[in-house]
Amino acid sequence: MPLLKVENISYSVAVKDEKKKRFDILKNVSFEVAPGEILGICGESGGGKSTLARVIAGIIKPDSGRIILNSECVTAKRKSSPIQILFQNHGEILNPFRKVKNILYEALKINGVDESNIEKESENVFSSVGFPKNLYNRRGFELSGGEQQRAALARLLAVKPALLILDEPFSAQDVESQLNFVNLFKKLNKDFNLTMICISHDLRILRNLANRVIIIKDGEIIEDGVTNEVFNNPQKDYTKFLLSAEALDLTYQELKATPNS
Repeated sequence: MPLLKVENISYSVAVKDEKKKRFDILKNVSFEVAPGEILGICGESGGGKSTLARVIAGIIKPDSGRIILNSECVTAKRKSSPIQILFQNHGEILNPFRKVKNILYEALKINGVDESNIEKESENVFSSVGFPKNLYNRRGFELSGGEQQRAALARLLAVKPALLILDEPFSAQDVESQLNFVNLFKKLNKDFNLTMICISHDLRILRNLANRVIIIKDGEIIEDGVTNEVFNNPQKDYTKFLLSAEALDLTYQELKATPNS
């Protein structure tokens, strides 16, 4: 039985200065995610990936369709949602002026951890994401980008989510940091059987992280399959373009503009 079902999700926004006209961001998107799976969703910026992440997490309401987690509809974002999302901007998770330790304590309390066990449980969570003990009393703004990301991840894991969504978690990182976080996410997946969806435009990252990959273009799924099979034998022209663009370090639009592309 799948952990997550995304059924016929569509989402649109009003076009500025044009009455009654709407722009479709997601168009009848459907897929399933198995327990313990790491699913990659990739495509270019503006293709609908991050919007889809927010719909799945219950942050925004779709125009139509359903999100079903463990046989129950996801309707609204709650304080302790079974679906948590690690945003590109850690400021959406971490208050830069609060001590990291206190942020985690609050999350554990929300999840029902007894006061007497808070300190021990927080150390376990911090340890699981490789967050150093000497930084527990630092405030968010005092941390490096990588430290902020680990602290934000600890905050999300504290509520023991059924599904963790990673929204472009590797942006603005150097290659070594990317590799460290890929290994961390793999470890969390293995140690806790944590189901993940990783939203990324970086195919190289998804090759190393995801069991399965979905290719999305202009709000529609155009290819879905085992990662190696999709990347080694793509069936759709857009997927082939993305792979060519990756090899040449070009965007899809730049590649389309090149002669004989």
